[in-house]
Amino acid sequence: MALTLAPLRRRGLLVLLVAVFVPCGVLVLLSGPDVAQEQALVSRLAELQARLQHLDALHRARREEVAVLAAQLGSLLAGANAVAMASAGGGGGAGAGGGGGAAAAAAAAALGVNASGAPGGAGPNAPFAVPPLELSPEARLLLRNLTGLEMGPGRSLPSLRLPSVYHFLPHLLDSPSSLRPAYCLSRGRSGVSVVLGIPTVKREVQSYLMATLQNLIDSMTPEEAADTLIVVFVAETDQEYVLQVSKQLEGQFAEQVESGLLEVVSPPAAYYPHMHSLRPTLGDPPERVRWRSKQNLDFAFLMMYAQPKGTFYVQLEDDILAKKNFISTMKNYALQKISEKAPWFVLEFCQLGFIGKMFKCVELPWLIQFFLMFYNDKPVDWLLDHLISTKICNLDKDGKHCRKAKAQLWLQYKPSLFQHIGTHSSLKGKVQKLKDKQFGKVTLFFPHKNPEARVESAIKHYKQYSLPKAYAGETFFWGLLPQPGDHLVFKFTNPTPLNRYFFRSGNAEHPSDRFYNTTVEVLPSSSQINYNKNDFNSTTDGFIIVGQFNSMGIAEGTIDPKFGPIKVLRLSVHSDSEKWAILSEIHIVPANGS
Repeated sequence: MALTLAPLRRRGLLVLLVAVFVPCGVLVLLSGPDVAQEQALVSRLAELQARLQHLDALHRARREEVAVLAAQLGSLLAGANAVAMASAGGGGGAGAGGGGGAAAAAAAAALGVNASGAPGGAGPNAPFAVPPLELSPEARLLLRNLTGLEMGPGRSLPSLRLPSVYHFLPHLLDSPSSLRPAYCLSRGRSGVSVVLGIPTVKREVQSYLMATLQNLIDSMTPEEAADTLIVVFVAETDQEYVLQVSKQLEGQFAEQVESGLLEVVSPPAAYYPHMHSLRPTLGDPPERVRWRSKQNLDFAFLMMYAQPKGTFYVQLEDDILAKKNFISTMKNYALQKISEKAPWFVLEFCQLGFIGKMFKCVELPWLIQFFLMFYNDKPVDWLLDHLISTKICNLDKDGKHCRKAKAQLWLQYKPSLFQHIGTHSSLKGKVQKLKDKQFGKVTLFFPHKNPEARVESAIKHYKQYSLPKAYAGETFFWGLLPQPGDHLVFKFTNPTPLNRYFFRSGNAEHPSDRFYNTTVEVLPSSSQINYNKNDFNSTTDGFIIVGQFNSMGIAEGTIDPKFGPIKVLRLSVHSDSEKWAILSEIHIVPANGS
């Protein structure tokens, strides 16, 4: 009997164990930590830490302003006490003493102290007939706490003065507006996560600014745009040119300006020193010394403006291309490094020059001060490297050790998020075809399946970039200097009812090679179509004008069904072009297409 019960007990015990531990195991698995939620929490804590550092920096800036005011008040009080002492000692004589008494009297007047013993300080001996400064004990205590000065005669302590920007740029003292923007278009956005700084200057060959801004905005999600500020710094003192750029930006990006995403700022002429009096350095010709010295000052001004407006600052240029969702990618990487307690000073999202370098806004004063101290000496990317070396490199170690140490503060993100697209530098005569190999392949054309057609144009194409190949989606069309009366003609094999069209000119590498003052025209297959000719413009040869290219080089629109089947669609050029023209996207959608 015992033999038969033992297996039964074992089976019962096994069932009991299963009944207890399986639910417990399932419960443990279900109640285990959610990795995604944990990562989100860590990222949120890192973001709050970064914002707290930014707020602390703003608080320190306000304390600095109070300290400066206290120092100025202390100087005035010291002058007033000197007046009082001179009066108590029987007045002063001529010469140096008389000059000192006049200065002290001025200080007393600034404090509202009666320096003559008579109302209003009247009398010829006013600076010398001054009674002792009479203040209540409470007032003396308050002023002592504010200024750190003892109020008793002869017991004032001298205040030490920190070096300021005026030590390195003494010409700034010549104008009270030398550090105030000469022009500012802003809706006052602040407290964002990322501030993008884009300096731009007048270029002799071509400007890439509009294409760069369009790409940056198109590469953001609405959520990213709401947490970002783009500051365009027009680094010119010609106010007519500044207003021209600002008006152009307001016209093209009205929504972004109104929402506060886009701001425009320019410096006053008094901010710059006499650029023809700079010291020659590095053996560079004077023109290059002026160019890189001004560039350093431009970066410093832009950083000073942007520093209180966000948590992170990213330095860009006006001739770049960005990847989709670059704002979130940069922000998440920065927060990840903060959560890992990595002591980074710069995050690099592009390997070229000063493009795509991210800094914490609270640490921008390091850069600003360094740039202002050595603006005349070296290019900006060299100065950044020297600053990092000064912060972390050990002079007792070799270069290899220094590079390894700098890698702790200067972190590189791969693949790169920005690509340089400009060819002509802002330095006159300089051509630079710099490309970041870590960025990856740039999309230069967008292929589509279009209705079967014979295409032709009198515009001569460059190399293999012909119109038939572009229409077939094999490449883009690149035409040489379009002239008035030139056409790009698409003759459909079978007349086709059309729904819509889309043409994109220019591409990432040549954003300014666009079609300007060019119309889109269609020729219906039947001349007996039912439409009001007063509602449409038409050409002398029977084509109906249905659209035109805008300032960004894009033409898009729909075709009225009343036109019926279309046998020819063409693009007509109406003005001379100083540049070649690229057609990087051709999309003609039939009425039965998608």
